[in-house]
Amino acid sequence: MIKLVTRIEDANCITHSGTMHADEVFATAFLELYLKNIQLIRVTEVDPNQYKDKYIYDIGRGKFDHHQPEARRRENEIKYSSFGLLWLEYGKDFLTKEKIKMVDEVFERIDKEFIEAIDAIDNGVFPKIEAPYKVKTLSDVISLFNPSYQSFQDEKEQFLKAVALAKAIFQEEIKSANGKEVARSCILEQLKNYSHHTLILKEYMPYEETILTEDTAKDIYFVIYPSNRGGYAIKTVRKSVEDSTARVKFPLEWAGLEKEELVEKTGVPGALFCHVERFIATAKTLEDAKKIVEKTLEIENI
Repeated sequence: MIKLVTRIEDANCITHSGTMHADEVFATAFLELYLKNIQLIRVTEVDPNQYKDKYIYDIGRGKFDHHQPEARRRENEIKYSSFGLLWLEYGKDFLTKEKIKMVDEVFERIDKEFIEAIDAIDNGVFPKIEAPYKVKTLSDVISLFNPSYQSFQDEKEQFLKAVALAKAIFQEEIKSANGKEVARSCILEQLKNYSHHTLILKEYMPYEETILTEDTAKDIYFVIYPSNRGGYAIKTVRKSVEDSTARVKFPLEWAGLEKEELVEKTGVPGALFCHVERFIATAKTLEDAKKIVEKTLEIENI
């Protein structure tokens, strides 16, 4: 629970007032999750030496402020923001208390895949985006909660709204990162026993990153798993993290076909669907899915 207070003596957390940014908003959300209950005050200035018993961040030039020249940087030279600095200090303890088993791995994944981008943007390192439309980053979304021109919105209420959203997003990020690490350990085990260029999963789990980064998986061309729509999905594997081209595509003559038409072309009774871009197909049973892979490898002379 978070409560905004008006007296600095009543606060256990202190950050800056005025325009809000993603770093201190997510830092506040993290502290609420970590400490469970926080009393926060937003101020224009503070002396961190005067309030050593409080969490002071993104202000005051203290341990969790990044506005000084000697602010801490990652190995890639991206500076930590208040969010990253707090995560660096308390993240592993938080994950341990949350009963996360692979603490180090989940900690690093969250930092690399989530927090680093927020830190970078807050420190003026913006992503290069080439798109014919407006792209908003998570930092842009948080900035929307600043009171709009002539809206007469209350700054405190808007800040609490932003923190609530950040908290919900961060909680999902933690679940996602943990799930990916659990899945990775499972995939690594299964890589010891795959055959015929195919990895078969008993249930869907995030597999692509592991396959693309493990040398032992270089000749896996297809992954089969139960589909949440029923039956089985057969997914092609991309060439690399950088190259989204499939290592092996389904045959061109299958593209866009489904049900009877696909059954006729493949000769597989349980064939259901083949995407027009030939990166995914579906079948009624596991045996049908295996046959689709066999037919594809045969046609491609593999």
